[in-house]
Amino acid sequence: MFFDAHSDMWADVTNKRLAGETNVLQKYHAERFQKGNVEGSIFVIWVQPPYDRDYMTRTKQIFQCLKDEMAETKAVRFVKSYDEMMQARKDGEFYALTGVEGMAYIQNDIARLDHYYELGARHGMLTWNDSNSLGHGAVTGSTEGLSELGKTVVKEMQRKGMIVDTSHLNDAGFFDIAGISTKPIIASHSNCRALCEAPRNLTDDQLRAIRDLNGVVGLNAYRNFIENDISKSSVEGLARHADHMINLMGIDHVGCGFDFFEFLGDPDDPEVYSGDDSGCTDLEDCTKIVNLFACFEKMGLTKEEMDKIAFGNFHRVIRECIG
Repeated sequence: MFFDAHSDMWADVTNKRLAGETNVLQKYHAERFQKGNVEGSIFVIWVQPPYDRDYMTRTKQIFQCLKDEMAETKAVRFVKSYDEMMQARKDGEFYALTGVEGMAYIQNDIARLDHYYELGARHGMLTWNDSNSLGHGAVTGSTEGLSELGKTVVKEMQRKGMIVDTSHLNDAGFFDIAGISTKPIIASHSNCRALCEAPRNLTDDQLRAIRDLNGVVGLNAYRNFIENDISKSSVEGLARHADHMINLMGIDHVGCGFDFFEFLGDPDDPEVYSGDDSGCTDLEDCTKIVNLFACFEKMGLTKEEMDKIAFGNFHRVIRECIG
């Protein structure tokens, strides 16, 4: 069984509910999770382009769609703690934590962090690819670190029991988080910059910093983050990223954060963020996760080691950070 630490599922639920659909998770996703042996995930609140032009309105729409879907679906058990997650696992039910991918909604009002928390969010990234009042995304080119408000938000997240996620943040912001954190941090869906130069990937120093805080990095299946020549991105290439992480950080700090988003996009609106060609060759969606673990077997990993990557390491961080 696999735990996927990053899914843009709330974006798809919002798109479809606003178009008049109901029970989206059951109709469109539950069967695929079952086929892929995915036991649980982090579903993030993410404002996809072009809706980020009015971030506040879109965030409120997501909040409402999230509440409506949670009240309706029987396909997912929504959890807010490690114990709730383990009970769902024991009962054989797919479970999901709610997270946040980019907190531009906070603007300059830290009280809005409570809005996320009250919805059940127990995880968060300060930025997506953009800059906001808290910090700067990895692709902005900014060398500035977190704002004072951003540092305060990190401390408050850890006090409240929310996992701090550094994926999408620029390097300076990352090291600000590493310097003030008192709990494990994660990069839920990032690979190694030593193997692929995408700014969203992590340097070896960043990998070591996550290791030193007892955190976890989630392997990302997105083809742009595996090979410098995108056309060569494959499941074998992602296994090489895992090998680099294991050699540098140890087996206890590698997990899965695949960032599958092939289900996103709107064929009638080319401006809407598209999920075309999201996953790499032989790891295009969650039904293909088994192919990555076949690579791990060839690498000589034991079942215990593969279980740590599959779910155990992220389970540990959830227990330590959320309780």
